[in-house]
Amino acid sequence: MRAFLIFFLAAAVVLSACGSNQPEAAPASQSPAEIPQTQDSYTIWLAPYLPEAMLDDFALPARVIQVNDQSEADLLVDVGADHPVSDWIYVLVAPFATVTDGVSLNSLQALWKGTPVQNFPAEKLIMDGSTQAVIEKLWGSPSLSTVKTISAKDLLSTAWNEETTWAIIPFEELDPQWKVIALDNQSPIQKAFNADAYGLKVPFSVIGNADIAEPFIQKYGPQSEAPMLPAENYDPDKITTVLVTGVTALVRGTAYLMETNGMTYPAIDIGDVLRDADILHVSNEIPFTETCPKPFANLENDTNLVFCSKPEYIQLLEAIGTDVVELTGDHFRDWGADAMLYTIDMYNQRGWQYYGGGTDLDDGMQPALFEHNGNKIAFIGCNAKPPGYATATAASPGAVHCDMDAMAKVVKEVVAAGYLPIFTFQHLEYYSYNINENLVEDFEKAADAGAVIVSGSQAHQPHALEFYKGATLHFGLGNLFFDQYNEGFPQRQAFMDRHVIYDGRYISTELLTIMFTDMARPRLMTEDERADLLETVFNASGW
Repeated sequence: MRAFLIFFLAAAVVLSACGSNQPEAAPASQSPAEIPQTQDSYTIWLAPYLPEAMLDDFALPARVIQVNDQSEADLLVDVGADHPVSDWIYVLVAPFATVTDGVSLNSLQALWKGTPVQNFPAEKLIMDGSTQAVIEKLWGSPSLSTVKTISAKDLLSTAWNEETTWAIIPFEELDPQWKVIALDNQSPIQKAFNADAYGLKVPFSVIGNADIAEPFIQKYGPQSEAPMLPAENYDPDKITTVLVTGVTALVRGTAYLMETNGMTYPAIDIGDVLRDADILHVSNEIPFTETCPKPFANLENDTNLVFCSKPEYIQLLEAIGTDVVELTGDHFRDWGADAMLYTIDMYNQRGWQYYGGGTDLDDGMQPALFEHNGNKIAFIGCNAKPPGYATATAASPGAVHCDMDAMAKVVKEVVAAGYLPIFTFQHLEYYSYNINENLVEDFEKAADAGAVIVSGSQAHQPHALEFYKGATLHFGLGNLFFDQYNEGFPQRQAFMDRHVIYDGRYISTELLTIMFTDMARPRLMTEDERADLLETVFNASGW
């Protein structure tokens, strides 16, 4: 009995010890195989050709150790779609003085491979080493005869100096002197851009064993509280498009056709383009007044260029989505002080901003300020004609006469407040595509003060452009709504300039081209008409 008791107690001790080493049972809702496997630290290898902007925002967590040897890494960050953590948009660009607007992805890839399709407008592609390595991961090795690697700082000058040379750059490196070339009708500077249908959208992934990669992404991926890599270099919620237009004068033949065909007749063909802008600028030179006669009813005044518009004509400006009205025009004074004040009141009732003229000089000197998608944009303007056209004083309404020292002070003030200034002039009128030297000094003074875009609102035909100290100077756009159809072919042509602001920076301009079909109605140009105007204006610009 004594021996049996000793054996029993010993067995109990052994069983108790074994039981203390058994794992706790998994919850009924989770089998042992479903319990996530995690680790406290990771080793990671970053591809050396990751975009510079991505690396600049790279935040290495304390428990993530970067290694230089892929074989020593738990995980890799590289081009691929295994476990995507960041999408990067690259852009096909050409010198701004390029007529072609878009190409197909297939034709671009053919150039990459050294077998360009017939009549392709570029003969060479340039890019920096990082971009080439990234695109090579997508498309394979490039042809050395058509693809050249150069430093990022030399891309723009090389493309401008070497004919038929285009480039591929990351979206964040866009500059107004580049023209963005659409791929299969997709362009990242347009609001209709579909990134999923774009041939230069590049996925960057965490590559490695899923048991390690997935918990890692939960901790440090783009949706985590402390993301390691920026999720993207392109966010549509950071884009603002500003459409700057030329002369609007709802008088004479334009007004007659509005009364004959309806108030919105002039915008039938281009209304959607105008409404698509986030901020639409209109330079309306003419005052509204209830005493305005029917078009051509007062031939003496029409002949002497004394103009007014009926109040109902404002329906056209409402229909196109006007946001800001420039009041620098010569004819704003034509019907007297009461008509100017009446016109400004009509704009105020509709919540439209105005600038370049006002109820008095102080009001007219105020910039029109906008904030959209985090972008701050200011409009500033004045009339640079000889005294007499601009009547704004301390006690009277009208357009503001250009005192460039005073205007420069306003520009600098808005720059200090974080705004990108757009400066527009009612300046000398002339009938040539070339740059008139009488305009250059004032335009460059506005840019010297800090304006990023300087535009001539006085022109009745398109004029040339200049790039100056980071600013785009367009000396004249032509008419938006005005009846000079029969005064010459150049007066039938016009630009609408669509400027693109992204994340507080001016990055691009698209030259939209229109052709008048009669005295009131412009339409978008055909491909041949557009090519003719662009070639003419680029030559006149000295490009």
